[in-house]
Amino acid sequence: MSDMGSDAPFRQRPRKDQAIVAFDFDGTLTIRDSFTEFLRWRAGPGGWALGLVRMAPAVATYARDRDRGRIKAASVREFLKGVDRATLEADAGRFADRIWDRFMRPDALRVWNAWGDKGAHRVIVTASPETTVAPFARRLGAEALLGTPLVFDADNRVTGAFASPNCRGEEKVRRLRAVYGEDMRLAAAYGDTSGDREMLAIADEPGFRVFTGRPRSASA
Repeated sequence: MSDMGSDAPFRQRPRKDQAIVAFDFDGTLTIRDSFTEFLRWRAGPGGWALGLVRMAPAVATYARDRDRGRIKAASVREFLKGVDRATLEADAGRFADRIWDRFMRPDALRVWNAWGDKGAHRVIVTASPETTVAPFARRLGAEALLGTPLVFDADNRVTGAFASPNCRGEEKVRRLRAVYGEDMRLAAAYGDTSGDREMLAIADEPGFRVFTGRPRSASA
């Protein structure tokens, strides 16, 4: 059982004449990685430090293979395994409310809202888990959210696995085409890392690292 059910409100189909615009989340709409910040916040200083010590073998492996999906799965197993869905969703909501004002890029939000004013179908495409990004997406008024879905067991607890490959690179394009069709074309796309380049390549207006703004309270 994946976390696909948690983002059901975002599964809206665009009209045939509606422009589809894709935004990466971490580093594009936000000033840094949201999942790492969420895990750190949820674990607290002591739990975070202890978890990092326990993850030392996984970190060493990552230094050799640079497999982002594997290191992310290791962090889920260390910090979230066994957490029930309702608790995780509630924690994600509290985190989003707490960090929003010092986390979201003001220039990215202006472009996001401008596309909304034009009537575009705005989809967030992120490597972070859909469950943890969902509260941000709801607050943004996103029409769709595509991320790396967590797996929950029969008791609705996090297993420590993902239901699909890490949503970056070619996987972002695969996920978009699975939802919108093989011949889909983005009116615009925005990203900030090499993992966004394939998505930007199918956009009429690609925006790579165009957002640099920081909220006034970012250092608070």
